[in-house]
Amino acid sequence: MAELGALSLPLAFFLPLLTALAAFLLGARQAPWLAGIGALATVAAVADAVRRVAAHGPQAYHLGGWAPPLGVELYADGLAALMLAMTAAVALAVTAYAGAYLHGQGQAAERFWPLWLVQWAALNGTFLSADLFNLYVMLELVTLTAVPLVAMAGDRASLGAAMRYLLLALIASLAYLLGVALLYGGTGTLHLREVGELAGAGGPTAVAAALVTAGLLLKAAIFPLHAWLAPAHSSAPAPASAALSALVAQAGVYLVLRLWLWAFPALLSPVVGWGLGGLGAASVLYGSLQALRQSRLKPVIAYSTVAQLGYPLLLLPLAAVPAAASQAWQGAAYFIVAHGLAKAGAFLAAGNVYYSLGHDRLAGLRGLAPELSASVLALGLAWVSLMGLPPTAGFLAKWQLLSGALAGGQWPWAVVVVLGGLLAAGYGFRVLATAHAAAPPGGPVGRPARRLPWRMAATPLLLALAVYLLGVSAVPALRLLGQGAPEALG
Repeated sequence: MAELGALSLPLAFFLPLLTALAAFLLGARQAPWLAGIGALATVAAVADAVRRVAAHGPQAYHLGGWAPPLGVELYADGLAALMLAMTAAVALAVTAYAGAYLHGQGQAAERFWPLWLVQWAALNGTFLSADLFNLYVMLELVTLTAVPLVAMAGDRASLGAAMRYLLLALIASLAYLLGVALLYGGTGTLHLREVGELAGAGGPTAVAAALVTAGLLLKAAIFPLHAWLAPAHSSAPAPASAALSALVAQAGVYLVLRLWLWAFPALLSPVVGWGLGGLGAASVLYGSLQALRQSRLKPVIAYSTVAQLGYPLLLLPLAAVPAAASQAWQGAAYFIVAHGLAKAGAFLAAGNVYYSLGHDRLAGLRGLAPELSASVLALGLAWVSLMGLPPTAGFLAKWQLLSGALAGGQWPWAVVVVLGGLLAAGYGFRVLATAHAAAPPGGPVGRPARRLPWRMAATPLLLALAVYLLGVSAVPALRLLGQGAPEALG
């Protein structure tokens, strides 16, 4: 029998899944406290998994005792452990926030809790899966829980956004599954490490890699495959928006890096790397420019997500440059964590604005800072990390990317990092300047109509402060990334 500590990997997946079942059976009245207990138990399992990876290296668990290819393997290296930890922090915050946000909304709460908890389980399963087909199953679970969360409001805009998301996600899934089928036909295996060893650089593998990558880039909303993200994130309720931006979209980016560095390293030529990096750079610039044009707070943050998710792709053109690979790897992985925490905090703060005012129009935020000081502060702190200013984790991540690009002589990527930070400052300060502007005669344009519960006020602030904690104490996380780092980086 496996010792209790060895069960931390399956527990990270099954605990939120079982909690979702309990919440569904017992109904909305019992769901918040059940979700809280399940969240704390899942965080404990994730913490133990992270500890084991940090102390003993990559961990593997075979469900039912059956080794691959007959059985399902859960695998956690440093990158997966870091993603699990970031997801646990965001999920705990979303669970605490949603309990107050959905209080008194019986039918909405009844729909939210099972969907959200299954989504958390599927995200953990995505980070732990070592098999291409299991990854497909987990990605479908993530999509099939995200779509109804987007549509939860039930109005025309949310239903339209959910339908667009569903249709594009299905196209992405078909592309991914077709690529997986081609890989299986060529290698006879679906295990990531075995595919990396057996797949060459021939035409069939290249076609399979292109299909898989296209599907994942669509799920990650990388430009020009981003059309679903802004409407979906803007229409979803605040806790769902935070999870969609901080976790769901980032799972696609995580898998792009995971597959190209572990399964397709033979195909990662300079031309391919520059092509994928170019898509990331275009996403950074396009998303930032679109964020500058928005008239509502949630769409600003949503287009910021399109922009921010382009940064990790800059690792791929730098991975083949020995002088740049190590720093770029740390920067890209750490950026995903920094962005997840900061963006979740920003969306929850925006949710507080909408909850209090009944709208999120920028024109109606003038003079709002004294009225919602904690939420505006959380928004500002999160944006400092998105801009890449010290002492945040966002600064450290961008510094590593920038240093790697300059050390490897890849100056175009350095320009993208700097320019993206300046554009983030532009749309961030635009929002903050409006909130801190002098109130017009008669008081703020939008005066809070509802009092904000303390949990809703504190949660985004705690997430934003966590980004600063990771900025000044990054050594443990960076050491964790060294456990099972991809051999493609040398």
